[in-house]
Amino acid sequence: MSFKRKTYDGSIFRRGIGDPSWGDTEYNKIAFDEYASPKRTKRIVSELETEASPFSEDADKDRYIITYADLITLLLGLFVILYAISNIDVKKYEHIISAMGNVFGTERAEIPVTNTSMMTIDKIPTIKTLRESLQDLIEANGYNNVVNLSQNERGITISILDDILFPPGNAELNPDSRTVLSKIALLLRDLPNDIRIEGHTDNIPINTAQYASNWHLSVARATNTAYYLMQYEKLPPAKVSIVGYSEYKPVAPNETPDGRAKNRRVDIVILNK
Repeated sequence: MSFKRKTYDGSIFRRGIGDPSWGDTEYNKIAFDEYASPKRTKRIVSELETEASPFSEDADKDRYIITYADLITLLLGLFVILYAISNIDVKKYEHIISAMGNVFGTERAEIPVTNTSMMTIDKIPTIKTLRESLQDLIEANGYNNVVNLSQNERGITISILDDILFPPGNAELNPDSRTVLSKIALLLRDLPNDIRIEGHTDNIPINTAQYASNWHLSVARATNTAYYLMQYEKLPPAKVSIVGYSEYKPVAPNETPDGRAKNRRVDIVILNK
């Protein structure tokens, strides 16, 4: 009866001392453990195949976390920058510009810092600057006798006498009125304020086929004036309204011709916001 083993389990007695494959790596266990049992070899190969490889699906399925983390970092940086520039300290801004100029070889980078409030005034005039501009317009064009300015808690009122706007007892704009309205509209077109057009008459009754009363006449004059400003001078219709007061909002006594002439008017009211 022979006691010689038919298979070998890879022990050191079977390997040569000078064997260059000597080692305990898993690679050597597969490549050079030629006498290992089939079960043991299968187990080792299975263990190696189940190890996570950088190119395996197990390693790739979580790669989105890296992209997600980068995105969150970029968003955080964006919000920090937005917060930092939301309130600009002019003095610190000048120091930063000066320091950058020194770094790039100039003693000081002279960059004018514009006052944001002045920018607002230039683009959208305030009530004060608007009144000054209107007064300059009236004086430059010689409208002192036909256009008056006043200001109260409602806002600025531009009173245009009917002598320059309409023929007597009529609500159709005459050619001269369009020149005046066009020049005024240049200052009103970009205003954020609401504008109300108000028609007024004197106390002398009117009863014609076209206008049954001073109410009808005052409303018709306000309507035609507003329509011209919207249609031809591009005032925003959403900001324009009309009203007729007839003879009941006089600015002068109706006992004299001069007083009645002042009461026959169209008021363009720039309302306070």
